[in-house]
Amino acid sequence: MSGGITAATLIAGVIGDPVRHSLSPVIHNAWLEAAGLDAVYVALAARSEQFAELVHGLAGGAALGLNVTIPFKEAAAGIADQRSAAVERAGAANVLVFREGKILADNTDGAGLMAALAEAGFNPASPVAVLGAGGAARGAVRSLLDAGVPSIRLINRSIDRARSIVETDGRISALGWDEARHALDGVAAVINATSLGMAGQPPLELPLDLAPSSAVVMDMVYRPLKTGLLEAARARGNPVADGLSMLIAQARPSFEAFFGRPPPDVDVRRLCEQTLGEGP
Repeated sequence: MSGGITAATLIAGVIGDPVRHSLSPVIHNAWLEAAGLDAVYVALAARSEQFAELVHGLAGGAALGLNVTIPFKEAAAGIADQRSAAVERAGAANVLVFREGKILADNTDGAGLMAALAEAGFNPASPVAVLGAGGAARGAVRSLLDAGVPSIRLINRSIDRARSIVETDGRISALGWDEARHALDGVAAVINATSLGMAGQPPLELPLDLAPSSAVVMDMVYRPLKTGLLEAARARGNPVADGLSMLIAQARPSFEAFFGRPPPDVDVRRLCEQTLGEGP
């Protein structure tokens, strides 16, 4: 948008806590500029007690919709008036679209995850280890099972939280963090769906020695883009998939849901890498 914000400017955004690190505004605003739309995409920080009130206020006419990130994906599913099949399966939403005062929830995380894994050569014929039990992990688990993965080893510090997901499908097993190393034996992929390793967060300490060299190692974290987990995987020869690939892939259907058209052909990965200080 080159003419400045006016009363006619359309608004969408991303909501989370923290959210200042998000690259979603870089991606969506590049697409909006290339498309010539009078619209802007912003980052909105909210605390847990403010989330529902803020979303309902925006749904009243101020915005087209929101992407949802940590830690609100499960809450987003709960406040929606209408939920897609993907949200019903995952129990979490990363897209809220506002239509005539109603909140419509969808989950494009699964599509983004599978696109990033496919790019790295993922084969869903063997078990997969998923780290975490929040909204991102729930979406990942459901998408992996839908893709034909025979079983999921869900690893989380809170075993009770992991078991709440296990109850939804017998192909999922819950494991504590002390079992993480052995849970990687024979897997087709290792996926970090936690915030560990993100800038400002504790590091993710996960020995990869029992993971097959063919296992794709995926980190949903993208700030930094080269996380400790991915660097360790590269050092031992594992194929890797980074969080930026997933972010861009899930953003495409989000953009279309908000603005009613697919995003234009722009090299948003290069723009994101430059923003991260990792591109030319």
